[in-house]
Amino acid sequence: MRPIFHWQSSLIAVVGAISLSLIQGATTAVQAAQTVVVRRGTSSQSIPLADLKTLAETGKASSSLQSYARRLRPQEQETLLSAFRANFNMNPVAVRNFLDTPSGNVLVSALASATSRSDRVGELLVKSALVSGANAAKGLSLISFIEAYPTAKLEINLDRAFLVAENFNKSFWQSQAFMAAIAPQLAAQRPQINLPFDPTQPGNATVQVLPLNLNDRERRREIPVDVYWSTQSSPDKPIIVFSHGLGSVRTDLRYLAQHLASYGYVVVALEHPGSNETHVKQALALKAPILEAQEFLNRPKDISFVLDELESLNQKSGPLQGKLAPNRTLIVGYSFGGSTSLSLAGAELQLTSLKERCPGNVLANSLGENAQCFAEGLPEERYQLGDPRIKAAIALSPTASLLFGETGLSKVTVPTLITAASADKTTPILPEQVIPFDQLPSPKWLVGFVGATHLSVKDPDTTVAQAREPSTLYSGGEIVGEQSIEVRNYVKAIVLAMAAQLTNEASQYAIFLTPEYAQLVSTERFPMRLITEIPPQAEAILNDFAQNK
Repeated sequence: MRPIFHWQSSLIAVVGAISLSLIQGATTAVQAAQTVVVRRGTSSQSIPLADLKTLAETGKASSSLQSYARRLRPQEQETLLSAFRANFNMNPVAVRNFLDTPSGNVLVSALASATSRSDRVGELLVKSALVSGANAAKGLSLISFIEAYPTAKLEINLDRAFLVAENFNKSFWQSQAFMAAIAPQLAAQRPQINLPFDPTQPGNATVQVLPLNLNDRERRREIPVDVYWSTQSSPDKPIIVFSHGLGSVRTDLRYLAQHLASYGYVVVALEHPGSNETHVKQALALKAPILEAQEFLNRPKDISFVLDELESLNQKSGPLQGKLAPNRTLIVGYSFGGSTSLSLAGAELQLTSLKERCPGNVLANSLGENAQCFAEGLPEERYQLGDPRIKAAIALSPTASLLFGETGLSKVTVPTLITAASADKTTPILPEQVIPFDQLPSPKWLVGFVGATHLSVKDPDTTVAQAREPSTLYSGGEIVGEQSIEVRNYVKAIVLAMAAQLTNEASQYAIFLTPEYAQLVSTERFPMRLITEIPPQAEAILNDFAQNK
């Protein structure tokens, strides 16, 4: 698995240090002058800055710190010590640029909420200390942050700091720092290109939906399926199969299924019984694990089973007879379904490093990382689940940072497109999409929705309730429904174009898989970007992030 970044460690680790270390007991943040006051409940303790400096430089605790440390668990003491001894060489300008972004503002607000000033003034104090701290001779550290904090003392509320840490999402903040670093390479251009037609508009076929309930007796799995088709459907076009996300449903991408079917494609949206909404709700009610390790194998097998059934339906009398080409399939997976699609495309599950890492610090992981950790229960180290009937793959905001090890993605055998939303907290773009894309063989495409979130690509009907979830450092704050219509329109275009690459209309649709088209459909709210290789300048930044796991 590609190592996970160091520049990230900068803001992230320092921020992690500020939130985690604080919370872990001994403190956090400190003054601009001489003292840090740690409060918990009705008690408080003042700690001189000189004592913290000595701790950071020598690892030795003063008598007052030793007294305080006795209230902490050994693991908390170790965390605190490593946090104070960490130094990061960061450019203050890059820190300032990141903190001026919406994501940076959320981070600053969260940190300020753990201090005695959780208002706008407190946010300005935190921002000032982070930027000035990065200017220190030894770089940004907890000590330089404290020394730069512009008041005589820094007061920390440990109870609030614990709440901040519970929502701390390391990979997301790493991704935001990465986006800030590559921002100069994302400058907008307005290309002059001629389009043959508008791929976001529906085709002229009348769409029908055929519900099926398929029963895999061998694996004892009933798989509900919705087949979107029309009288224009024919075996000249590939089947398109949808794999939904964890805890979700087969209507996740209904708008997309209807759009594709209106162009004569047969779209098959299935539900994975071991990881759909019903399963997760039942697991939560029973306080059971929401995911069994076997599900990482069952999901690709669900797709292969459905393709077997479609081969039979193509031969039997009925509305689908003679309209199907299951031997030529495009797999489209969203979120957890994205890793399913990559597995079917030939990516090998390589679990050695996952098993070494997981579960790790669960609170520091994104939801996507924690979901992948359920695979540690699989008995073997490697699994190959590719299906030769899959001829192309699309992974929308996939979970791919841990499952495929160092070389698993290099075994993909078909053209693959990955999408990434820059403000995605669930599957942060840097570990889950950018680095996995870099490991894929060509032909490949990486599509970026700058400013979009994890749920932005989903059907509006499935995001109504989720859109009202409160925004935290870990989840919420989703941009969905009418607010993200530009994102869904672009998804319509690129998925339609990918499907067409498996037909004799490939050349007519190729324009929609170009950087120029992405730039053309960009808006001020959502700049769109498409690349087929990581540019050299961005590769250098990526390598800078990839120094340490």
